[in-house]
Amino acid sequence: MDNIKQFINNNVKQYGMIIALVGIVILFQILTDGILLTPLNITNIIMQNSYIIVLAIGMLIVIITGEIDLSVGSVAAFVGAMAGILLVNQDLPIILSIVLCLVVGAAIGAWQGFWVAYVSIPSFIVTLAGMLIFRGLTLVALQGQTIAPFPDGFRSLSSSFLPEAFGGGELHLLTLLIGVVLSVIYIVNEIKLRKSDRQYNIQVPSAILFATKLALFVIVINLFTYMLALYEGIPYVLIILLVLVLGYTFMMNKTILGRHIYSVGGNEKAAKLSGVKTAKVKFIAFVNMGIMAALAGLIFAGRLNAATPQAGNLFELDAIAAAVIGGASFTGGVGRVFGAVIGALVMGVLNNGMSLMGIGIDWQQAIKGLVLLAAVAFDVLSKKK
Repeated sequence: MDNIKQFINNNVKQYGMIIALVGIVILFQILTDGILLTPLNITNIIMQNSYIIVLAIGMLIVIITGEIDLSVGSVAAFVGAMAGILLVNQDLPIILSIVLCLVVGAAIGAWQGFWVAYVSIPSFIVTLAGMLIFRGLTLVALQGQTIAPFPDGFRSLSSSFLPEAFGGGELHLLTLLIGVVLSVIYIVNEIKLRKSDRQYNIQVPSAILFATKLALFVIVINLFTYMLALYEGIPYVLIILLVLVLGYTFMMNKTILGRHIYSVGGNEKAAKLSGVKTAKVKFIAFVNMGIMAALAGLIFAGRLNAATPQAGNLFELDAIAAAVIGGASFTGGVGRVFGAVIGALVMGVLNNGMSLMGIGIDWQQAIKGLVLLAAVAFDVLSKKK
């Protein structure tokens, strides 16, 4: 019992939002008479929230440095407009257009990062100005009109699936195989981490708790891939998200840059006195946010199959909410990539579940606001403790 209590105390923040997500899923599964967890709806939740997850990862890094970015929705809309002009009006190659759009996103991030990092203008003001500037430029670029449709190759980025390689009929066998492979990779990685912790005399949970944790995660992974296999399989956008989550998790936990990002947010003055180039770190965080906003804009435009002036509305609020619900702190220095993904899924399941129940957009906004307030209150109270 002591071991279990210690494990819960050490991981309450790490797994608290996972437990909350599971509770929300069970609640809406009951309230929607089982519609929420149908294979088609699970796929819809992934596709509908893919761009929010992308934004949440970028926003997390900005928030960890102690800053904020209110312009990501407008930047996503502007980049979507650029994609429409390049691909539909100018008929440029798809790869070249995507690269140019990501470069535009990086340039926007560098522009805003310069004012925040090197001129020391508060990020709230800089990005609020950016929100207005790029929303206006989106309207100018599109002249108030919608550009559509996009080429099929571009739309596949956010609306197509991995092809079946084994001719599985009703079940997508390649998806099931990927689930098994991911389970093996997860088990091997967890065993390596446990051995590493023991070498450095770090306390680890008992063998029973460790085995229970592995079993639960393996069951979840394979149930998830099984549900996807019942529909069309794994969407390409899910592969993009997996690469981003793994890549940014590695960067934040295992690289010098990641440690510097945490140190700047934790105590900027101490980090500067320790030799960390704090301005450069903040600049990089905003450049990265620009690229992620551009990628989110491309995914959203591909899913919508159109570049519209209204694209990106309130994306910044969803991204901030996802990062904060996932455990990031506005004081900086705290947050995890996996937590931001869980936060985005919490928001996504709330949106989807309430829509399935026929709840209006007015009440949806109010309920999401209460969830965000509760998450921040939990963070403040846990810090006081």
